[in-house]
This record gives sequence, C-alpha cells and structure tokens, in this order.
Amino acid sequence: MYSPMKTHLQPANHPELWAGFECTVNRVGDRYLDQLELSGHAHRESDLELLRDLGVKAVRYPVVWERTAPDPAQEGDWSWSDRRLNKIRELGIMPIVGLLHHGSGPRHTNLLDPKFPELLAQYAAKVAERYPWVDAYTPVNEPLTTARFSCLYGHWYPHEKNDAAFFRALINQCRATVLAMREIRKINPRARLIQTEDLGKTHSTAQLEYQAEFENERRWLSLDLLCGRVDKDHPLREYLNKFGVTDDDLAWFRSNRCPPDIMGFNYYLSSERFIDHRVEEYTGCAIGGNGREPYVDIEAARILKDGIDGAGGLLREAWQRYGLPLAITELHNGCTREEQARWFVEQYESASALLSEGIDLRAITAWALLGSFYWNTLVTREGNYEPGVYDLRADRPLPTIMVKVLRELAEGRIPDEPFLKSPGWWQKSSRHIYGVCYSPRIEKIEAPSASLRDKKAPPILIAGRGTLGNAFARICNERGLDYQLLSRAQMDIADVQSVNAAVNRWHPWAIVNAAGYARVDDAELESEQCWRENTNGPAVLAAICESRGIKLLSFSSDLVFDGNKSSPYLESDPVRPLNVYGRSKAEAERAVLMLSPSALIVRTSAFFGPWDEANFITATLNALARGHEVTTVSDYVISPTYVPDLVHTSLDLLINGAQGVWHLANRGAITWSELAMTAARMGGITTARLSHSRNCQWISTAVRPRYSVLGSERANFMPSLEDALTRYFAHADLQWRKSAPIVDTDMESGLAA
Repeated sequence: MYSPMKTHLQPANHPELWAGFECTVNRVGDRYLDQLELSGHAHRESDLELLRDLGVKAVRYPVVWERTAPDPAQEGDWSWSDRRLNKIRELGIMPIVGLLHHGSGPRHTNLLDPKFPELLAQYAAKVAERYPWVDAYTPVNEPLTTARFSCLYGHWYPHEKNDAAFFRALINQCRATVLAMREIRKINPRARLIQTEDLGKTHSTAQLEYQAEFENERRWLSLDLLCGRVDKDHPLREYLNKFGVTDDDLAWFRSNRCPPDIMGFNYYLSSERFIDHRVEEYTGCAIGGNGREPYVDIEAARILKDGIDGAGGLLREAWQRYGLPLAITELHNGCTREEQARWFVEQYESASALLSEGIDLRAITAWALLGSFYWNTLVTREGNYEPGVYDLRADRPLPTIMVKVLRELAEGRIPDEPFLKSPGWWQKSSRHIYGVCYSPRIEKIEAPSASLRDKKAPPILIAGRGTLGNAFARICNERGLDYQLLSRAQMDIADVQSVNAAVNRWHPWAIVNAAGYARVDDAELESEQCWRENTNGPAVLAAICESRGIKLLSFSSDLVFDGNKSSPYLESDPVRPLNVYGRSKAEAERAVLMLSPSALIVRTSAFFGPWDEANFITATLNALARGHEVTTVSDYVISPTYVPDLVHTSLDLLINGAQGVWHLANRGAITWSELAMTAARMGGITTARLSHSRNCQWISTAVRPRYSVLGSERANFMPSLEDALTRYFAHADLQWRKSAPIVDTDMESGLAA
C-alpha cells in the first residue's frame, strides 16, 4: 500500500512557488541534445536538496522517454528516476512528471509516426505502474511549440517545413497526451494533467492584423483539441482540413475530451511578438513573411508604445477562454541578475492580482533551476549557457540573487531588494532600439518619448573616476542600476568623515571601491601615499560598510603573488608580494576581510577596454599605427582582463551577495609581447616596429612577478581572452581607425629570440 502525497494543487490566497529543471531532449539529425547531461544534473542527485532550501511546493521533473526506455526491445533503466523521485517524495515536494520535453521520442518513432501516440501511452503506463503515488503529469511539454520547431520550421527532427507535417505532429502529440492520461488513470484515478504550452501573443500593424489574428487563434490549438473544442464552427477548422486533418480526427478529440486539470503556461519576454510590414524601419533586422507579404517579427516589448500585455493580461485571456485553473509553469528572463529578479517579481505580482480578481491561478514556476544550454541556437548546435536560479559556472551550483527572491516569494512576501525599485528594460523608452514605437490605438509608427521616469532607488556609490570607475558608471546605467560616481573631492575613501558624509547624503546599498593608487613603479618612492589610498582607504570603507549594513566591493591585484608558480594562481594560494604596490593590496585584503567578513574582493590584472586610451592594448595599437617604435616584454606571463567583462561579472557577484576573494580575469595565459602581436594582427596593423625584451626590470623600478596568471577554484565566469579581444575590436573607438587601414604583412613570432 502507498500513501497519497498531498498534491498542493488547491487554490491559495497567493500563488505557490514551483520549480523546474530544464530537461529538453531534442533530436537534430541523428544527434540527441540532452539538457540533463549538459547541466550535469544527470549525475548530481544532490541538486534536489536545493528544492527544499527554496521552499517550493512542486517541481516539474523529467522521467523522459528517450532517456529511460530508448530501446523497445528492453524494459528500460529506471534506476535514475527511482532514486530521484523517491528523494523528491522524501523532501515532501510534489513531482509533476514529464514524459516528453521538446522531444520526438526514441529512434524507433517520431512525431509523424502514426504509432507515436500509442507508443507514448505504453510508456506512460509503465511510469504509472512504477510510481503509483505520483499524482501529476505533463505527458508532452508544449506540443504546439514542438510541432512548430520540428515540422514547420525544421529546426528539430524530423526536420519538416510544411503545414501538413506541423498539424500532423500536433495531432499526434495531443492524441498521445489523451492516451497517456487514460493509461495513467487506469492505475491512479487521482492523476491530474498539468498541460503546458507557450503563453504567446502576436501584435501587429493594422495591415498585418489578419496574420496576427491567425497566429493568436493558433496559439490555443493544442488546448482546444484536448478540451474537445475544435468543431465545425472553430475558426481554424477549414485550415486544418486543408492540410490533412480530417473531421474524423477532430471528432476523436471531442469524443475523448481530456481537459487539463491545470493549464500551465510558459512565459518569456520573447513570447509576445510584433510583426510589421514596414521593413524599411528596421535596419539590420531579419525579414520574413507569410508568402503574401514580407514583414519583420521581433519582440513586442521593443516596439509597443504602451508596453506588452505581460503574463497577467495573457492569463486573463486564457481564463476567459477556458475557465480552468491556471499556473505559470515556466518563467525566466535571460538577462542580468537584477533584470531576472525584476521580471520574476513583476509577473508574481501580476499573478497575485489575478487571484484577487477571483481567477484560479495556482502557482508560478522558477524555470530553469540550473539554467539552460544552447537556447540561443534553438538547441540545434552548441551555444551559450544561460544561468538560472543557480549558476553552474562554479565548482557546485552557485546561488544567485534569485534564491533569496524565491525564498521570500515562497513565504508570500514581496522582496525589497534595492534594485527592484527600478523598472526593467522592457518598461523603459530605451527599449525602442529601432528608434520607433507603435501604438495600435492610433495605428502609426512614431518616435519614442525621450525618457521614462524611473522609480527612486537607493544607489551604488562608485568611488573613483578613473578607467574602472567610469566603466562601472557606464554599465550601471546600461543595467538600470542607480549609482553615484564620486571623485576624491566628493568622497575621500581614506577619510572617515568624508565617507560618512557621502553615505549620509546618498544612503547607498553598496559601495564599489574603484579608487586607489595605480602607479606601480612610483609606489616604490611614494609608499606612504600608496598605502593611504590602497590600504587605509579600503579599511575605512570596510569598517563603515560593516557598521551600516552596506555591501562593499573592492579590487585587488595579481601583484600580490611572487610569480614562482607555473600554473594559474587560485584564490587560496598564499600571497607573497614583491613590491610596495603588491604589499599595499595584500594588506588591504587582510584588513577589509577582518573588518567586514561579508565584503567582496576581486583580484584582477592587466586591464584593457574599449572606452579609454591608456590601457596597454589601445596605447600599443595607436602607437604602432602612427609608426612609433614599441618595445614589449616577452617573458612575463599575465592574464589580461577585458573591463566590460570584469564590471558585469563583479556586479553579478555583488548582487548575488558573494563574499571573500574572487579571481576575475579572462581565460588565457599570454606574455605582453604575445598580447601586442595578437592585438596588432587582429587590428590589421603592421608589427614591423614592435620589438621584444626578455626582462622588464631595466625599464621599471618595481620588481614584478614573471608569472601572475589568475585562475579560479570558485567559478569560471569570465570568457576567453580570444572572445574578449574580438569584442574589444567590435566596440573600441581606436584613433587609427579614422585613417586608412594599415595592412599587416609581418608574420614573425611574438617571442623575441
């Protein structure tokens, strides 16, 4: 005998918090792309403990057909799902078991196979027999989306591109859902169907209203089929008939109605689209069409003057159409940490408002818990990793700010993080990147307003108006993080009264220390001044931040090391500085963490960036382009750091609440000479006037480590040096670009003989 688990599927006075693991197993040609393998969750049962820490009530969890029983001649391997489902049960969390997630099934079938529905139903019966206590299922995730991607656009197997294949794939998946639930309910009559689908909507210009109306009717088609609503009066009936869906097919669904117990909708910023026939307004934007006229298809948030409908508006439409219980079963914004939090909280508040209206909305789901892979390529080839609630670029899943946000929402409280008081990019006029916006009410395109008034939010104080401080100001502005960039006159970090006055005036939630003494050679003769700026100043900031509950981010250097290693320095390696500057930084680290253990210290090295001319790469390129002789050092190995990467990653760590010492430098070890040669070649500049020296001590006062490459034992956040250099050349405003290009014909080695 088994005891049925409390299902957590009853209405509440605020939405429950659910979670989910990205578990797509899609096929491209003969290759399967498995998100559980890519994330490592396939081999990390300990990830399930994260669910308890978040306070979630339910989890969308895979027992995916392709992984569990790929060979029809064999029983299948249930050991993986046995351990994990039992663990979820022990945690007191309800599993919503998914059987097919953007997949086409094992190799012996596919979405167009007439036997596909019965084969999936047979697998569903095996799952229910093995786990009779599981009360919630999603046999097929997003059948409409999967049919589009596989059989209308041809991205996934079986790679068809026609309406007939699209509709057949959709019919097969919906029929499979009905038959699967029938088999499951033979074993567990309580089993509920949590059917997921994309919560999309198409907006358009008046000329394309007919196309928008078609797409907005089509978006409900999978749910209409399951609910038995596609009859002779359905708006798409003739269209279905035209492409091979017979009236008998449709009658079968009316005779075998299987309405979802909960309609689960997956919502992203990209879910709402805008189509516009005025293609000339969108320079550089891909042009598509419907065979009748060309148009662009872009995120509606970029165009609509009054903004998108949001989850609240679209869920209200679903409620009015079906009157069935609702849930948001995927919610995520692939953006910066603070934008992820803003998006989730905004949709949570919308869901809560629907509940107050009497709409039966059960839950909102954090998706994906561990992030996702390759969705920037639509999972057709290798691509980017997008962090979720946890970030997998660390030695173990690293909590992001979303953990704190979700814990509070799970308790029915709205988080009060300072950056949540500012609007997301989708609410600002700056979202109109094409220079136009559209208002359906006046049916015309017009220039967007100059600005929108942001909510008042506590700022970040940025100390120091040099390269790093200015970069922080620029990127905080891009990310919608309120800030104040302060000169030494406005806040002298080594003066207690000056710092207290600045804090009293601006009431910051964080301070970024981008100030300090940076002249390494001069520090040998000006040690007192160096010590004041680099050691005393950070100590003052640490003491004040600790006493006032303010987060502190301060910077250190690779020069705290002696260079005797031959492999990258890690955060735990002992510091042994060789010069005054390095000693001032090492002592600052010790003092800051003693005074404020929660402080964040970032060690970095060899800045280069697109916004200043003083860094090594820009200065070298400009000098070579002007025909000057340049000597570089060929036997000192470093790890250069692209300033935008450093600032973005540092802000992410600050927002996530990271503490202690972290190493941030772009991945790669290179000498100064190799760096100069590489940059010159990428820039198309001759290296004929570039010479190399094997020892920098003859041109410097301070002793430097010959090897100071930074690695990390904590995380692998930073892109490669090659990637950073590519982006540097895409964005830097280099002097020599204003004249005729200089062709590089010198191919000598970067190392001097």
